[in-house]
Amino acid sequence: MARAGFYAVESGKISFRKDGNWYSDEERIDNPRIALLFSKSIQQNPDGSFFLKVAEERAPIVVEDTPYVVKAVEDNGRGGFDIVLNDDEREPLDPSSLEVGPENVLYTRVKNGRFRARFLRSAYYHLSQNFAAEPSGGFVFKLNGKSYPLKIASAG
Repeated sequence: MARAGFYAVESGKISFRKDGNWYSDEERIDNPRIALLFSKSIQQNPDGSFFLKVAEERAPIVVEDTPYVVKAVEDNGRGGFDIVLNDDEREPLDPSSLEVGPENVLYTRVKNGRFRARFLRSAYYHLSQNFAAEPSGGFVFKLNGKSYPLKIASAG
């Protein structure tokens, strides 16, 4: 009897792109359950490359920018924010980890600081009222009377 697994997509190139969507070759995977399964199954090799692991099945993947994206931001009721990632995990936002990358993309650290996550546009806009320009020319994120300088993201 045949085993269920990645056989249907084994011949294609699976990728997670900066738009927060999964692709098989150049076709977007629109099934939300498959996309969530893939997002929950991301693993990293010692060399920094990524793969999906579901049960005993493994499939290499290409990660275009970051393996996680922030798809939503929620007020946590304690004066801060929680972020919702593409794997549906919720984490408190660490404002000291915010970075601005090329094309003014906002990033934060997730998974106990192990990974960078790219903010999708709607999540970025949720935080926009907390950004302020500094007289020195930089920008800060203001939260609960504190200012957190926005760093310039380094590559990777």
